[in-house]
Amino acid sequence: TEPQPNMEKKTKMMVFCLLLSVICSPVLTGEWKAEVVQKLDALVSSCIVIPCTFTYPENNLPRSKLRGIWHLKSDKNQRVYHEDNTRVLENFRGRTKLLGNLGQNNCTLEITEIEDHGNGPYCFRIELAENEDPTINKFSFVEDCAALNVLPDPPLPELIYSETAFLGTPYTITCKVFHTCPSHSPTLKWSRVESFMEHHRKLPYGLWEVESIITLIPEEKDDHKEVTCTATFNGQRTSSNKFKLRVKRTLNYNHIIIPIVVAIGTSVTFGILFVFIVKRYKRRIAELQSQDGR
Repeated sequence: TEPQPNMEKKTKMMVFCLLLSVICSPVLTGEWKAEVVQKLDALVSSCIVIPCTFTYPENNLPRSKLRGIWHLKSDKNQRVYHEDNTRVLENFRGRTKLLGNLGQNNCTLEITEIEDHGNGPYCFRIELAENEDPTINKFSFVEDCAALNVLPDPPLPELIYSETAFLGTPYTITCKVFHTCPSHSPTLKWSRVESFMEHHRKLPYGLWEVESIITLIPEEKDDHKEVTCTATFNGQRTSSNKFKLRVKRTLNYNHIIIPIVVAIGTSVTFGILFVFIVKRYKRRIAELQSQDGR
């Protein structure tokens, strides 16, 4: 039998070799993974931003030499973005831009002038860009791709308002719309020329929101007039939503209060007169009784 110390030494050596192989492996030193919003609505002729982050075996790929590529899922050679524009599909040239910083693991892509047949899916690819020659240090995240649902018509703005406006009282209306094109956000325009406040917010799942708020002072002539909010998207496509103002006079309770006050005043007056008459009557009775007693 083999001496026990030699067995222990052999076991330790095997464990060391196993750990070394894990450390040196280009794939197992980290996880090849991308986080991409896999389904997005995109308006024809507008643009879309596909949020994307990724992780990779950093020991194998220096951050300073990374190259990001986007391609069609059906064919890795059908590139929609590459730093060398000549390697991009002709109908995508000049329409794609890498917004993310690869050194910060951000692979966000922008596509402009969305076409009705540009559904994708689109996948991200990372390479070690030592030179122009092909490299074996690369990975396509084909399990995490983004597919577009191309919309022929823009979404309608949403209006938020109270059912009733009161004459002379400030009345606030909010109009908001969702979009996927932060570099060319929709503009919101009101049918009435009023001062307004505008807010832009980033939402989850690749969505953004633009919101416009106006405050008006309703007049009698505004009753049953329409207020319209129109959204103009990139590519000059528009959509609008509207409602009719319902203007009421400020609540006035004088028609109730005045009769009540008059009635109470009349009752008090009659009550005082009644007490006065009763006292006078009793005093007169007392005087007559005293005269009869003499």
